[in-house]
Amino acid sequence: MVTDKPGYEHLIQFLTEHLSLFEQTGSGDTDKTIGALLEESIAEQIITLCTQHTELEMNHRSMIIREVDGIMYDFQEVLASVLDKKATRQQAELINEISLLIKNLFDTAIADLMD
Repeated sequence: MVTDKPGYEHLIQFLTEHLSLFEQTGSGDTDKTIGALLEESIAEQIITLCTQHTELEMNHRSMIIREVDGIMYDFQEVLASVLDKKATRQQAELINEISLLIKNLFDTAIADLMD
């Protein structure tokens, strides 16, 4: 649905271009770890996505969940060394931006699917 599209490749490239942001050390500005923020932020966007697209059938929703699992796996692989560290404000902002981009990829895929 999205992981085999050029937009997803661009998203991974965007993340790798900003990996230096995750090399920052310190206690972090937030109460949450990078891993927890990543999971929560993406989950929020997928819930919003499914709420907005009431026309989705159960098989479409299942397809989205499988894709999100794959996306989470990819991101956890890239960020494995920092998942348990407290996130800085800048890291939290980047994670939020990435989760919005993921939602946009799914919005586009759903629009194509419904045409």
